[in-house]
Amino acid sequence: MQKALMLLAGWLLSATMAHADDNKAQCDLGKGSYMTATVIKGPKFTSGKFLKGVELSHTHLKVKPDGSNDIYDVAIDNVFAQGYEKNSKQVPESLAQIRTGDKLALCGQLYDDGSKGIHWVHTNCGATPTPQKPNGFIKIIESDGSSDNFENVTTYCDLWGKQRKR
Repeated sequence: MQKALMLLAGWLLSATMAHADDNKAQCDLGKGSYMTATVIKGPKFTSGKFLKGVELSHTHLKVKPDGSNDIYDVAIDNVFAQGYEKNSKQVPESLAQIRTGDKLALCGQLYDDGSKGIHWVHTNCGATPTPQKPNGFIKIIESDGSSDNFENVTTYCDLWGKQRKR
């Protein structure tokens, strides 16, 4: 029995590591900065400016990156979130399920103003990724290491003149 438990634990660890490697590789291809982190506060809705009649609101989280005592802000563009409702004043359904203690995989652009944070954690709508405009993501890492991207909706890509992909 103990041997079986050790084998199961080893398999779960290797599956988790494989998913982490996949996320890192995906982020590298998308030209983003990658981190895994634990949610310490959030999500919180923040209003934004309007572009072509669509509010560019955000959801913010506070996270602690693995291996660091720093606290990072995560700015998440709501228009790319699963469950986003045009001009809603609430956190989109997919992002509302993020809870304190959740482990996240984040790919995006680190803040360049001297503060600690990451943004652009969303699709880049099929454009060629660059470090300034990566093809990013935000994922909750499940106990088995799997994860789903909450920021891959392309419905509003045309706001910026980008090709729409479904």
